[in-house]
Amino acid sequence: MSTDRYVSPLSERYASREMQYIFSPDMKFKTWRKLWIALAETEMELGLSQNGQPVITKEQIDELKANAENINYDVAKAREKEVRHDVMSHVYAYGQQCPKAAGIIHLGATSCYVGDNTDIIVMTNALKLVKKKLVNVIARLAQFADEYKELPTLAFTHFQPAQPTTVGKRATLWAQEFCLDLEDLNYVLSTMKLLGSKGTTGTQASFLELFDGDQATVDKIDPMIATKMGFDKCYPVSGQTYSRKVDTRVCNILAGIAASAHKMSNDIRLLQHLKEVEEPFEKSQIGSSAMAYKRNPMRSERIASLSRFVMVDALNPAITSATQWFERTLDDSANKRLSIPEAFLAIDGILDLCLNVVDGLVVYDKVITKHLMSELPFMATENIMMDAVKMGGDRQQLHEKIRELSMIAGANVKKEGKDNNLLELIAAEPDFNMSLDELNKTMDPAKYVGCAPVQVENFIREIIQPVLDENKDILGMKADINV
Repeated sequence: MSTDRYVSPLSERYASREMQYIFSPDMKFKTWRKLWIALAETEMELGLSQNGQPVITKEQIDELKANAENINYDVAKAREKEVRHDVMSHVYAYGQQCPKAAGIIHLGATSCYVGDNTDIIVMTNALKLVKKKLVNVIARLAQFADEYKELPTLAFTHFQPAQPTTVGKRATLWAQEFCLDLEDLNYVLSTMKLLGSKGTTGTQASFLELFDGDQATVDKIDPMIATKMGFDKCYPVSGQTYSRKVDTRVCNILAGIAASAHKMSNDIRLLQHLKEVEEPFEKSQIGSSAMAYKRNPMRSERIASLSRFVMVDALNPAITSATQWFERTLDDSANKRLSIPEAFLAIDGILDLCLNVVDGLVVYDKVITKHLMSELPFMATENIMMDAVKMGGDRQQLHEKIRELSMIAGANVKKEGKDNNLLELIAAEPDFNMSLDELNKTMDPAKYVGCAPVQVENFIREIIQPVLDENKDILGMKADINV
């Protein structure tokens, strides 16, 4: 690691090596060479000729293929210092290794042929890795939800105690948001297309010239290149570049995943404050430099922190898309070099953290039950009132009594710091005609969680399981975090 200049924490701390490779120079420039081979091969197969002689030969193609992986970076770098053009520097460097083919590399193409097609290929590969990690997060959340589907817990609205739910049901809320993200990701992934080879303003004029005005032949170029590069189609129209709206769509997917992760991590942080749930904490981990006893939810905090970065970063491609002039301007380039890779590197780190946290999530069921039981008497009052009415009581009078007694019990808890004594107060009221033992029988938390356990089962069976079945070949991954 360099210690005398800035190094991105995305590469040093957060993103996986797999995602980093997708955005590496190696991936980029090897893809450029594959695209040059695909173009030359397509031109040869379509019979590009001059005076009856082929312009491109199989011998030249073979030479290009022989050197596709062997990139002479030093030559390209030195050349770029002279000409200040990255694409032409690599054309030159490739030509140095392929003297027979040097004259036909990049024939008819503009810089965006390699630049933009590579961007699409890289983003597509990166989306596939994001999908793999997202599916595994969903799978692990489903396991957690199923394990705790029947454990009653105090639910909150406005972060105030509300009707109980179960720990597993709450986890399905997190999983459902990730499932919505997966639906969006699958759609955008299914629509990814190459730019193809459209020329300087998207008209393919150079290719119409190369093939002597033969429109039918020119129409075959993009489909053939797409097939060679593993895509179904190219965008039918473009300027010099593919529409920057594509970058916006891709980053919106990442921002959506980030929002889901942020919500889950916030809930976990709040639950850890309540001592009900705790993220993994390693034996030698230090929570605070000053307070040695602390067990801070640092992984969940990091999820939230990186998620905010991704959500805000999604504005970059949106603004870039909105401000492109006519067939192209170059004010997208520097921004794209930062905003697209960093969004993917950050979401990669987020999903690794999510998987790590959910995989090691600790549930403190006794604390959960203690918190629930301290509030349950208030929540049981409707059932108590209905039972008292069945025994001859007046519903309206009982309602008013419960309201008054609840205020007294609430004051005992909040002002005096005492335990909730609402049941004792109700038992002492003759109007209810119920003993404390009878009232205590209403205190089974499972009676108050409604359909939560069944909802978990239905959600896993109907929503999660089809996702897992469809993606079984990418399940089973574990996430390692660097720090």
